[in-house]
Amino acid sequence: MKQSLLDLLGKVDTPTVCNAIEVAQGKRGFDAFTRGTMQCSAPDEPAIVGYARTAKIAAVHPPTEPPEVIKQRRMAYYKYMADAPKPAVVVIEDLDFPDCIGAFWGEINTTVHKGFGLSGTLTNGVMRDLGDVPAGYPVVAGSIGPSHGFVHVKEIGTSVTVFGMTVNEGDLIHADRHGAVVVPPDVIDRLEDAIEKLLATEHLILGPARQRDFNFDAFEKAWQAFEASRT
Repeated sequence: MKQSLLDLLGKVDTPTVCNAIEVAQGKRGFDAFTRGTMQCSAPDEPAIVGYARTAKIAAVHPPTEPPEVIKQRRMAYYKYMADAPKPAVVVIEDLDFPDCIGAFWGEINTTVHKGFGLSGTLTNGVMRDLGDVPAGYPVVAGSIGPSHGFVHVKEIGTSVTVFGMTVNEGDLIHADRHGAVVVPPDVIDRLEDAIEKLLATEHLILGPARQRDFNFDAFEKAWQAFEASRT
């Protein structure tokens, strides 16, 4: 991924990326995005952008495997995250969904993962310690709660599903307070131009609409220009 695209993705929101993917594809119908309302630990910070590092957790019930197996897998998880090619995003599926109770994402884990150089977390699970999550490491989660329950790592590096969106290791993720998208590999080379085109097209409406003398006649003229730019 070109640095210029990475920089641009960090400046725009996820709905813009979602629309720009359709511009790059030349059609509507892109559907690799989350469904439903998610919670964001830092709604005013830039979007989370990077390649997915995936895992699955559970917390409602105690683990049934031997303690040494659980401990070994957890250390393997941290090594896997620390070794992630950057930029990287943690994508975690909580297998207890929709009845998640275990906040894997609090002050300690967010600080550790930020220290590893990761960009942020996307999960259908629980987050906590909202006042202590470090700046520059947003978490987009399914819910907020106080307990870690019996949280433990179940799988590492496998395909996961978060709010209806399937994510595989290495997928390019863009996430913010609106949710997340998986950027299709075949549009990455065209995405930067698509975002710039989208922003320019939207300005054809937004520019006039923000003027004091905006009225229906001005809208009709602007809309005609807007429609023409999209054909």
